[in-house]
Amino acid sequence: MKDTIKAAYQQWQQQPNLPADILLDLNKMKDDSEKQEDAFGTFLSFGTAGMRGILGAGTNRMNIFTVRQAAEGLATFMDTLDDATKNRGVAISFDSRYHSKEFAHESAKVLGYHHIPTFVFDDIRPTPELSFAVRHLHTYAGIMITASHNPKQYNGFKIYGQDGGQMPPKESDLITSYIRKNSDLFAIKVTPEQELREAKLMNLIGEDVDQAYLDRVKTVNINLDLIKQVGANMKFVYTPLHGTGKVIARRALEAAGFKNYVVVPEQTIADPEFPTTPFPNPEFPQAFDLAKALGKKVEADVLIASDPDADRLGCAVRQPDGNYQLLSGNQIASVLLNYILTAKKDAGDLPDNGTIVKSIVSTDLAVKIAASYGVATNNVLTGFKFIAEAIHHYETAHDHTFLFGFEESFGYLIKPFVRDKDAIQTVLLLAEVAAYYKSQGKTLYDGVQEMFEKYGYYAEKTIAKEFDGLDGKDKMAHIMAELRDNPLTELNGHKVTSHADYQSSVLTDKDGKTTSIALPKSNVLKYWLDDETWVAVRPSGTEPKVKFYIEVVDKSQAAVDAKLNQYVDELNKLIDQLVTH
Repeated sequence: MKDTIKAAYQQWQQQPNLPADILLDLNKMKDDSEKQEDAFGTFLSFGTAGMRGILGAGTNRMNIFTVRQAAEGLATFMDTLDDATKNRGVAISFDSRYHSKEFAHESAKVLGYHHIPTFVFDDIRPTPELSFAVRHLHTYAGIMITASHNPKQYNGFKIYGQDGGQMPPKESDLITSYIRKNSDLFAIKVTPEQELREAKLMNLIGEDVDQAYLDRVKTVNINLDLIKQVGANMKFVYTPLHGTGKVIARRALEAAGFKNYVVVPEQTIADPEFPTTPFPNPEFPQAFDLAKALGKKVEADVLIASDPDADRLGCAVRQPDGNYQLLSGNQIASVLLNYILTAKKDAGDLPDNGTIVKSIVSTDLAVKIAASYGVATNNVLTGFKFIAEAIHHYETAHDHTFLFGFEESFGYLIKPFVRDKDAIQTVLLLAEVAAYYKSQGKTLYDGVQEMFEKYGYYAEKTIAKEFDGLDGKDKMAHIMAELRDNPLTELNGHKVTSHADYQSSVLTDKDGKTTSIALPKSNVLKYWLDDETWVAVRPSGTEPKVKFYIEVVDKSQAAVDAKLNQYVDELNKLIDQLVTH
């Protein structure tokens, strides 16, 4: 293994005309066998959201060569399609990270060598707009260069299918197999950009798609009179966290009639260093530090943040003491859902066959809210592509009407003209919901409390255990195998009433009776306990982590907080046992 790694390192060193950043990184690890092992000992893998990794030299790093390899895999797959389908081409967008534009253009140069047309945004754009562009331009696929909310050291490559959703498993698996066949990263051919531009194989897009997207975004808001009467004067803060939201979110807000918001000026600079926050992730409290300071200064009711590629959104609500309370992804989703269904019911616009779609690790509070309005819930696997697949099914079979989709990880979709989570849509609707509660002398936080009083108090936590290094995957596999071989029977003094193994598609009840699960196979385990608590375990598709999810329910905030703490303590003990076993 060490000889193989050394040979790979030397092969890279000997390549002529390497980019300066790659040469620098190779020199840095010259005498560091551990770094060489991490960079060259394995390959970046495709997961639920494409490939994502640390920038640098090596097969396990994001660089122009691994990006070309991924683009070559897509191109090789598209070469198997008929000419009419292949010639629909690929839409490409990118975020504000280091090398994002370069990676987008390198992808176009690889695809262009295969005579596949590309439509590349002229500058940074949000992930949801790339999803929209695929549908709007009727391309066969899309590429988004982004590492979403990861720290600055990362970048990523996401592939989208012709419906605008992330590429479904069948096609994604084929593309992955083609990627692996192109093992010589330096043999992948590209066509010069100027040649592609002159041949109309590489086309720039921008304001034309922006305007079409914004026209559709205008349909997201429900009560325009409410916005005119209350929302126009409501003070709130918006921050794009140095990312793509700066391009289009403000245009959307102003077009909708929200005039009294302010942006965090330092975080409206598209800066790949993310200098104001080490984790540009709206689920982390520190991402709101500058927004909180500005919010207190202008007495803003709400703080709203989108992550760098503007697909995820978080918010904080001003409390009576002037401080800000962050809402969880599940709380934001629930308050949005409750408003959508209330408003549609009041307007006589609630369909008989309405349904919401959520991931299996997202809150069951949404299930109760939907049921109270006669709306069904469809639980799908983690990954927004599965929500997109459900929407496609509804539009094809005409058996349900999509009303809302979400994942607990701060991703929401209101209108399906996009097929991925969309923070731009969500900024607009969340501002409207805040205006709705303000019109009653309340806040978004009050709205959450009202739901808890009606449906039960819900609390949740995700514990992410990291496993870096070459043996990380083996450790993660070991944990999942241990849990499969020895299923949980109780936790925190409560019995497991049923458990699901989504890899074998089997649900087992407490008596050992089994039923099949009608979902694609996935490496996920979920346990339901006798007090409405559930626990789920899954390896991350894009990071070296195993995620443990837990949700508890009780009759008061104090009770549910205490209960969650007890369960988290027991779950941490279990995790320690699994790691050391």
